[in-house]
Amino acid sequence: MTPEHKELFADEPVEHVTIGSVDYALLGTAHVSRTSAEAVRRLLESGHYDAVAIELCQSRYQALTDRESWRKLNLFAILREGKAGMMMASLALSAYQRRIAEQFGIEPGAEMKAAIEAADQAGLPLQLIDREIGITLRRASRRLSLWKRWVMVNGLILSLFSREEISEEDVERLKEGDLLTETFSEFSEASPELYEALIAERDHFMAARLREENAAHPGRKVLAVLGAGHLAGTATALKSDDHPEATVAKLNEMPPPSRVLKAIPWIILVAVLSGFAIGFHRSPELGWTLVATWVLINGTLSALGALLARAHPLTVITALFAAPLTSLNPTIGAGMVTGAVEAWLKKPRVADFETLRDDVTRLSGWYRNRVSHVFVVFFLSNLGSAAGTWIAGFRMVQQLL
Repeated sequence: MTPEHKELFADEPVEHVTIGSVDYALLGTAHVSRTSAEAVRRLLESGHYDAVAIELCQSRYQALTDRESWRKLNLFAILREGKAGMMMASLALSAYQRRIAEQFGIEPGAEMKAAIEAADQAGLPLQLIDREIGITLRRASRRLSLWKRWVMVNGLILSLFSREEISEEDVERLKEGDLLTETFSEFSEASPELYEALIAERDHFMAARLREENAAHPGRKVLAVLGAGHLAGTATALKSDDHPEATVAKLNEMPPPSRVLKAIPWIILVAVLSGFAIGFHRSPELGWTLVATWVLINGTLSALGALLARAHPLTVITALFAAPLTSLNPTIGAGMVTGAVEAWLKKPRVADFETLRDDVTRLSGWYRNRVSHVFVVFFLSNLGSAAGTWIAGFRMVQQLL
């Protein structure tokens, strides 16, 4: 690297790796940093590089470059396929990033946009090397215990309440970490499982994707724009992984769900039905008392969740009657039903899709926007039903004893 080329990096963190005759410059950036965006433009305008790789997956790339993409959301399909929780998580992560960016008057992902625009202007191939965010979050979730999974969900929710101002110096210090880790900073360091899925696996995935994209192009010079928390890990993986296709395939696999977690809904179903059977065997009065306990506690708490979500009155009534039944069906949750009813009663408008990414940066926006409001109804009615399941179950045990 010439002294002139070295000066282009200024103080930006960088790792240089050569594999065969392909030169990789891994540039560490902060995803909401003005100086990071300027460094990307400066480097690509130098004409030194033949290709650009960025830490984005296809869905995040589309969300960043196509504001119309939100209009294509099919809320009913998301609810039916059980993807509402992951969609909420993705929106919360996006909201966290946008809130920081708003403080400095820059677009979130400005350095990625700069790389995309500069690559387009120079006619350079653009490589999307990160793993799909949905797969990453699912793999992280599957690795966690029930308690840690609950903490992860709450970490996302609490990020919506935080109004703490962050200095630009603090944002620059994000170059020592990773945006996903920062979002879960309360507990990520104490969770090796979370670190593995959010950071280490993605390091190996991005290194493998870089080798997949460029191994057949000897002499190519590649600028890879990464969050700086991935810099060292990706550089190390890039030097050591000689089977990139196998690595990509392996890290895209979904680990099997925990047998215990998978069995819990069925155990609840058997336990509740057995309780009903024992009650009716003893006396019809006891049997009907147990049924009333189950229906009233489960339905009431789910309806209370829908009420707290400011759902339509008919959605609240739906939660009251649906929760006792869905809690006995391992394949469907109360939130899937209430979310669908709310989306039908308060159909999202075009404007709701257009302002979704901005609205979710504030808690009030989650309620005001009809798209995100469906997810709030889904989450709180589900939460109420889950609480109702356990409370009603313990109360039924007391009545049987």
